Amino acid sequence: MNQASVLQMLVVPVIAIAVAAVARRRGWPVPLLLVSAGLVLSPLVPEYELDAELVLLVFLPPLLYSAAIDSSYLRLKAVLRPVALLSVGLVLFTTLVIGWVVHLLMPGLPMAAAFALGAIVAPPDAVAAVAVARRLGLPRKVVTILVGESLFNDATALTAYRVAIAAAVGAGVTWLDAAGKLLYSAVGGVVVGVALAWVLARGLVYLRDALVENTVMLLIPFAVYLAAESAHVSGVIAVVIVGLYIGHRLPSTAGFGTRILSNAVWRIVDFFLESVVFVLIGLQLWPITQELRGEDPWRLTGMALAVFAAAVLARIVWVVPSIYLPRILSRRVRRREPHAPSWQNVAIVSWAGMRGVVSLAAAFALPQGFPGRDTLVFLTFVVVIGTLLIQGLSFPALIRRLKISNEQEVYADNLAEAAAQQAAAAAGLARLETLVAEGVIDVHEEVVEQLRSRSERRALTAWERLGGGTGPEGEETPSTVYRRLRREMLAAEREVLVRLRDQGRMDDEVLHRIMQELDFEEATLERV
Repeated sequence: MNQASVLQMLVVPVIAIAVAAVARRRGWPVPLLLVSAGLVLSPLVPEYELDAELVLLVFLPPLLYSAAIDSSYLRLKAVLRPVALLSVGLVLFTTLVIGWVVHLLMPGLPMAAAFALGAIVAPPDAVAAVAVARRLGLPRKVVTILVGESLFNDATALTAYRVAIAAAVGAGVTWLDAAGKLLYSAVGGVVVGVALAWVLARGLVYLRDALVENTVMLLIPFAVYLAAESAHVSGVIAVVIVGLYIGHRLPSTAGFGTRILSNAVWRIVDFFLESVVFVLIGLQLWPITQELRGEDPWRLTGMALAVFAAAVLARIVWVVPSIYLPRILSRRVRRREPHAPSWQNVAIVSWAGMRGVVSLAAAFALPQGFPGRDTLVFLTFVVVIGTLLIQGLSFPALIRRLKISNEQEVYADNLAEAAAQQAAAAAGLARLETLVAEGVIDVHEEVVEQLRSRSERRALTAWERLGGGTGPEGEETPSTVYRRLRREMLAAEREVLVRLRDQGRMDDEVLHRIMQELDFEEATLERV
């Protein structure tokens, strides 16, 4: 590989990171700006055609795994019914609706090929929606539903896609075969995921090295995905199951170093991969349109608008009755879920149907010679770009218009945190008093007082967030003053340390060791 090839490979990541950095600094929606940048730059870098295998084998597993370990198994369990209705029911419903619409628009296209397009554009990618939802403070349940849907819907869509491809190329697949393949893929993915999760979680415990543990965790999504796909079951479900299991166990089994490093590692991985993915989506404009030279642009535009409208409307048509009808028809559902979701939350979920790179990758993976391949790829591109830009750009305005917020949840979280901090502090102080009373550790009273003060300060800080102990209006709380003054002290300490290093009175290795201690202390000030 020569230097020119390396530079060519670096173009997209450099552009993606630069655009994402600007968007983050300005507070703009990062995914939408990245897609727009890709669209503008597409004619300038026409050689960047999406590699389907690259997306499905390199990008998809770590993104799914990262989302899973960051998700809450308990919260997902609480919204299992709506997540299942969206990730399975809605995907299959959208596949049928779009397949029927495409068949009407292109009568000469085999029905199986039309359903293949339906499966391709059926799964929404919640990255853009969740980013906006968290920034604008949507209720946690809505965010959990959107995340849960995005974790599992790719499995349903990719299985339906493979069945439709097999039928379109004359493999003689019946409806019963299709249902069997879908069930086998899903159940097999769960079985493989649970088995690997159990083995991997216990293996990580024995490593007891933060650097090694996180290096292994970087390899886990790829290994799990390939293992499941080799067994002809859903790699997507297997990766998600493993991620949820390991993420659920991290707080109790991993050391503090592993957790700190894991959070940093996966934030970087997410930022890099998502930035590159969204730029790549926009960059497909030029190669896709070049394949359609000679086609009637008005006919293509009409078909694209029809398929886009079908994708948007299918979600709305499915979401509203799927949320309310079970409550009307089942007393058990009403008893298990006593509070009906507000129509505002239902409207948000209905509009959060932005498609992503998995749809484009599936379209590009259509075999050469597949009936209507170039047109199907173009229609997929329009649906992806249309939902990202139209729904994505209007999503924040819709949230503000409906006046949805999570203020009550924030207050409840602060209350729960204050109570938990007080209980934890009490347990820690009790343990300290026991050790001192038993004489297990020979310690000076000054050390004991410092430990008591630190523990009590953490508990009081949590209550201050609720408004207690804040003093007169406009006056800083004691913990705020403490953090501000300590940061100033740390800054002065760092200046001295760097000056001593520059004067040759201290080695860089010593500087890094001391600076790391100061950095950890400053990191704790964010939550003290």
